[in-house]
Amino acid sequence: MSREKRWKFTPLKKKGERVIPGDIIGYVQETPLIQHRILVPENSGGEIVEILEGEFLVTEVVCRVKKDSGEIRELNLFQVWPVRKQRPVKERLMPLEPLVTGQRILDTLFPLAKGGTACVPGPFGSGKTVVQHQLAKWSDAQIIVYVACGERGNEVADLLLSFPELKDPTTGRPLLERTIIIANTSNMPVAAREASIYTGMTIAEYFRDMGYSVALMADSSSRWAEALREISGRMEEMPGDEGYPAYLASRLAEFYERAGKVVCVGSDNRIGALSVIGAVSPPGGDLSDPVVQATLKVVKVFWALDDRLANMRHFPAINWLQSYSLYRDSLKKYLSEKVAEDFVDLSQEAMKILELEAELQEIARLIGVESLSFKERLILETARSIREDFLHQNAYHPQDTYTSLRKQYLMLRNILYFHHKANEALDEGKEFSTIISLEVRDRISKMKYLPEDEEALLQVEKEIEASFKAL
Repeated sequence: MSREKRWKFTPLKKKGERVIPGDIIGYVQETPLIQHRILVPENSGGEIVEILEGEFLVTEVVCRVKKDSGEIRELNLFQVWPVRKQRPVKERLMPLEPLVTGQRILDTLFPLAKGGTACVPGPFGSGKTVVQHQLAKWSDAQIIVYVACGERGNEVADLLLSFPELKDPTTGRPLLERTIIIANTSNMPVAAREASIYTGMTIAEYFRDMGYSVALMADSSSRWAEALREISGRMEEMPGDEGYPAYLASRLAEFYERAGKVVCVGSDNRIGALSVIGAVSPPGGDLSDPVVQATLKVVKVFWALDDRLANMRHFPAINWLQSYSLYRDSLKKYLSEKVAEDFVDLSQEAMKILELEAELQEIARLIGVESLSFKERLILETARSIREDFLHQNAYHPQDTYTSLRKQYLMLRNILYFHHKANEALDEGKEFSTIISLEVRDRISKMKYLPEDEEALLQVEKEIEASFKAL
């Protein structure tokens, strides 16, 4: 918040009321999307002896609290906090709700929970920054903190140019009104780069303490680790693996463990969540790099970017055979209740088909596709449909850039419904070539461009059924 501007402070507490650290004494409407709640700082609990209303500078006193010791504490609109120190919480909760990103491969196959941690490693040019931008644009967190840590300046410029034009899907307001960008590009000092990631985390924790759901994007932790390595070298500390300091793994763990879904400090038991998504840029895309390995030990979701997929123009270029999510079981109840009972089962079936495809492709390369049975060739066709019609997503197409969970479910259900119907038709002795050349397959491939309309997707299912009846 600007130190020069006068902000309208609206008190929520009255003179004579008792407050404890973490209580909300009032708020400032920072942007049309964000109500900046003013919290009682640490060691400042007691009885309110004076609380003001009106327009103030950030540095002016808005409230005076008398502690039990008789000391008077003056509260401003800002708080001072050391960025390397974790902010306190009352209780940590299990993350049981997904962070909906609108990216089909992430939400359906490798979901991230609100309050969870994810890592996006990949070589240069595989689309890490585009994935991070998509998450910043479309994830259903109320506040986005984007730390551009040692990346190129043009990427930060792209953020600053595109975000004011993009609209928040829930409110229709510009995305920049709920986004904090910490710009620390590759030409800035290494000491600033090393501190920037903690600055972002502390700001994210501060908004989490207000009861918001916050998502932090760190792009990229490799550049932060390189800054750590350079500072460590200048201080003549003992180097560890590949010249990184020996404490690299513990510093990464300290950073990621500040994420979580929590009961915030204060008397109203409000709940806040802080999700952290860190991009990692290992040299040459080498996943055995110490930064990748240390990150994998602490995060629960691994989205592996693959330059082979990027070269094939398959975006997001996330390798479905290398990636994983450890939140799938804990999110199962939420997805079953809020989306569909069989959503998780369908995603597991799709994953099994993709794994079978990898095995069958190995066989086909050795002895040719013609040697495979029709059922095995159908698996290859269905896997291709899952890859091209479901997992492939165009970030620049107005309909395809974001897909709701319900639409994701119906799209996948239609693809697998066609697969089951085709299997039945093969059992009845129908021609394989006739089945895969059905016109309805064209409708399946265009589902991603349909608007968020359940009727249109249910119509595709009816067309699939009608096509097989007419065979």
